[in-house]
Amino acid sequence: MKLKVEAILDKGFKPMMLVYREFTEGAKAAGGSKLVIGIERNKGYVSAFETVIYPEGTGHDDENYEFIERIVKSLLWVRGGHKVIIAGSKLIADKLGEAYSAEGARAFDFDFMAGVYETPFTVEYRDIADAPVTSESATPVGRHLDGCRIGFDAGGSDRKVSAVIDGKSVYSEEVVWFPKTNSDPQYHYDGILSAMKSAAEHMPRVDAIGVSSAGVYVDNKIMVASLFLKVPKDQFDPKCKNMYIDVAKEFGDVPLEVANDGDVTALAGAMDLGDNNVLGIAMGTSEAGGYVDGIGNITGWLNELAFVPCDFSKEAMVDEWSGDYGCGVKYFSQDAVIKLAPAAGIELDESLSPAEKLKVVQGLMAEGDERAAKIYDTIGVYFGYTIAYYSLFYDIKHVLIMGRVTSGEGGVILLDRAKEVLAKEFPELNEKITLHIPDENSRRVGQSVAAASLPEIN
Repeated sequence: MKLKVEAILDKGFKPMMLVYREFTEGAKAAGGSKLVIGIERNKGYVSAFETVIYPEGTGHDDENYEFIERIVKSLLWVRGGHKVIIAGSKLIADKLGEAYSAEGARAFDFDFMAGVYETPFTVEYRDIADAPVTSESATPVGRHLDGCRIGFDAGGSDRKVSAVIDGKSVYSEEVVWFPKTNSDPQYHYDGILSAMKSAAEHMPRVDAIGVSSAGVYVDNKIMVASLFLKVPKDQFDPKCKNMYIDVAKEFGDVPLEVANDGDVTALAGAMDLGDNNVLGIAMGTSEAGGYVDGIGNITGWLNELAFVPCDFSKEAMVDEWSGDYGCGVKYFSQDAVIKLAPAAGIELDESLSPAEKLKVVQGLMAEGDERAAKIYDTIGVYFGYTIAYYSLFYDIKHVLIMGRVTSGEGGVILLDRAKEVLAKEFPELNEKITLHIPDENSRRVGQSVAAASLPEIN
């Protein structure tokens, strides 16, 4: 596999998009067989994805499985779901059923998805004649600016709230809090309620509440969220899962909409750009994502890009949490910088925290150190090829990149190299997709207004 733009610190990098292109071209040339993947999530919504594999029994069965397994993994973490439907290959469906099981190679994904959707995770085979078809939510979320609204943004170190009247913020405050180190659910409840009450005091009434928060949310319920890291498991379901729903009842059970902060960041960017089809990616402690579709709505997809494969190489670094290789968290986060430092000739003190190690590299970058520049150059190559891969699952016109990994001159190098990859390797995407680094201050202000705009007032 020849890359037109080389990842200078990672010679073994095998971009998923180039693998996808080569595999599907080879399968078609061999008289390929159609295969359809369906991912089913809450409310019976289904995302269908059609591709092609080599005819079975022609010596490519292992190759077929390894390719489709990576696509299934990608779809699961982009869309989210508790059921995988495979139409066109019982052999692949059976092997996926073994991998995505309590004892299988993808036990992490199996457990996570079952927990998020509160439904046992299953893999189902169907004949190609009965292939799944896409059935998505058409409910608009966001861009509702009428009435008196509260916009709440729950961060790990501070909480922000705004009072928004007919689309204009009339009051906002930012308060330091410590949710990640607090084990008492009452602390979280009191902090959220206090913030919303302070916003409510600056409006004649409260018509709706919109919440932006890190984590996974289904039907306004908190399914997984790092804010509640220290809350005992036996207290999470009874006291935390419905916390935003319970707080909204304090204001007369007004319309409520809770969304992942990545989605709300993308929505804020879309509102600022005055356009749609926006993919937002934050490179910080991990890789976070959010998406606004072609009609300006948040989709209800999972968008957990940290677990989406971007490198097909089995020699790629394994993520400690999921136990899988080649996924975004090791390519678009502070972990990526730390991973590449030895190859760049930079020794980092092992006693430092990951955030402190990142600061060391950023300090070298600020001094014009060529070794540090090579790290950002390599991440930029990763990113360009991965944007192309993401375009299989998202219709993208704009990509917003943010997060502390992208700050300073390193972010400029990263963005320039990603643009070069698109221009040289994927010219058709280069004409369509624009990359942006948004202004941090305007993004923070826009976030609360975007959050407030989430619910529709009946």
